[in-house]
Amino acid sequence: MNLPRPDDYIDIHTHGSQPESGLFVVNTLMVHENDTFIPDPGVACCAGIHPWHLNPDNCEKLWNRLLELAGNPDLFAIGEAGFDRLRGPSPGLQREMFYRQALLAEKIRKPLVIHCVKAWEELLAGHSKIRPSVPWLVHGFRGSRELALQLVSRNFYLSFWFDFIKRPAATEILPVLPREKIFLETDGSGTDITEIYRKVSADLSLSVEELKTLVYNNFMAFAGQTSQSEPA
Repeated sequence: MNLPRPDDYIDIHTHGSQPESGLFVVNTLMVHENDTFIPDPGVACCAGIHPWHLNPDNCEKLWNRLLELAGNPDLFAIGEAGFDRLRGPSPGLQREMFYRQALLAEKIRKPLVIHCVKAWEELLAGHSKIRPSVPWLVHGFRGSRELALQLVSRNFYLSFWFDFIKRPAATEILPVLPREKIFLETDGSGTDITEIYRKVSADLSLSVEELKTLVYNNFMAFAGQTSQSEPA
């Protein structure tokens, strides 16, 4: 599995991004599109069944494809899996496929990356039922301060969506969170990840280099690696 360098900018969740000097990306493979691994050194890959693209007719086909990808030792994580009350199939089918993916992550000892829209009770119920031993990351978080604190109290990691970072709510939430639970992402938007780092470093009263070290250490812990870097 590819890993970042301590001085890299890390984009924890994106789609089809290409690595650049000083940038490490985690590309999300869309199982329904039959995506394949990118072997470049500056890329890690996760794979999962997104609720938007799930239906009763394709669920077993997508599941079998995910099992194929899960057999690759270079897979970084399972996901994005999850719940969406605004788009996707029935709640029952979303729940079934989420549980399958969460249990697969447990089996292969890989983190789980989560998409969740207006279904937090469902997600928290799943967390209580499964009691995961591998890390869970909510990508694209843009909820309330209270919700953020509830999730990190349950040991979730939170990745902050590029657009949410610009809002005043982000400036209020970020400083009260445990710093070891924070990630940043572009979600394939084309946004420059360095701009997100600059905004968040100001919110946390850190230099950009200190923030890069912080996120690197969070990545290594999330990935189950022990190497840690000291702040610059």
